[in-house]
Amino acid sequence: MEKRSWSLRVHRSEGECMRQRLIDEGLLNRSCRIRSEGEYLFIPVTRQVEGTTCEIFPGIPEQKELPRFEQVGGIAIMQDDDPKGAGEILASKASYHTVLYAESAVKGEFRTKSYKVLAGLNTTSTDYIEYGHHFTIDLSHAYFSARLSGERQRILRMMNEGERIIDMFAGVGPFAITLARKASLVFAGDLNPDAIILMIHNIHKNHSRNVVPLLADANHLPDIIPVPADRIIMNLPMQASPFLSAAFRMCRPGGTIHLYALVRSEDELLDLIHQYPVLKVETKFVRSYSPDQFHAVYDITRGDG
Repeated sequence: MEKRSWSLRVHRSEGECMRQRLIDEGLLNRSCRIRSEGEYLFIPVTRQVEGTTCEIFPGIPEQKELPRFEQVGGIAIMQDDDPKGAGEILASKASYHTVLYAESAVKGEFRTKSYKVLAGLNTTSTDYIEYGHHFTIDLSHAYFSARLSGERQRILRMMNEGERIIDMFAGVGPFAITLARKASLVFAGDLNPDAIILMIHNIHKNHSRNVVPLLADANHLPDIIPVPADRIIMNLPMQASPFLSAAFRMCRPGGTIHLYALVRSEDELLDLIHQYPVLKVETKFVRSYSPDQFHAVYDITRGDG
């Protein structure tokens, strides 16, 4: 059974990020299967938006619509405290072992959430695979976002072989371990001891011998790391901008700083960024976060000075 649908064409590396964005915005057409052609994916959407074309897709037989949730490995995270819906989600796919509800927003200096188990195993830990990398994560002990998988691949494509990388808020290591594929050396810092323990486990699991884990406050990293970086990752969306001074101290002239932030407009942080020696800034939309905020990344090229 084939169906016509409006479609967005994206590179494979951006596919999961775009799929999550379309789910968040209620635009993913769930009656059609995503289609691949070479390095590109055609993702069906429910209406015409900028960049869409009309395409033919394999249809999906009509099935009961499940409540909205985010998948991380074998865990489904629901937006509502709905035990009945949790049971339906758990039964929908054999790979799901737990359904959680986040009882709090990200909080505290370790960026963690409190979770309630709605169905399945009484755990917040799972294994997660992303582009061939294997991660053990524990959502109640260390922050993790599967929705940045496309960003990790985008930056990997931007890199040159042999770059020195500093990940200032590394968590369990998804950016550090992904970028280690091209880097000569990756310094991966985090203030959360539980995140560092999980990161070390993931470093060994992925045989990433060029990643150096550092248990440290990001403001102290310039005094710990002895060499300037070619590229710096600042993935602390609600709190990263106060650490820009430390990032510029560690980045070589001509190097790149990737600053992730939750903003209401693209130019929201530009005045702050231009207080530092900047050669160029490019802003990229990552995903919607709330009705009046979106997740953005500022790709900053450091100037002299």
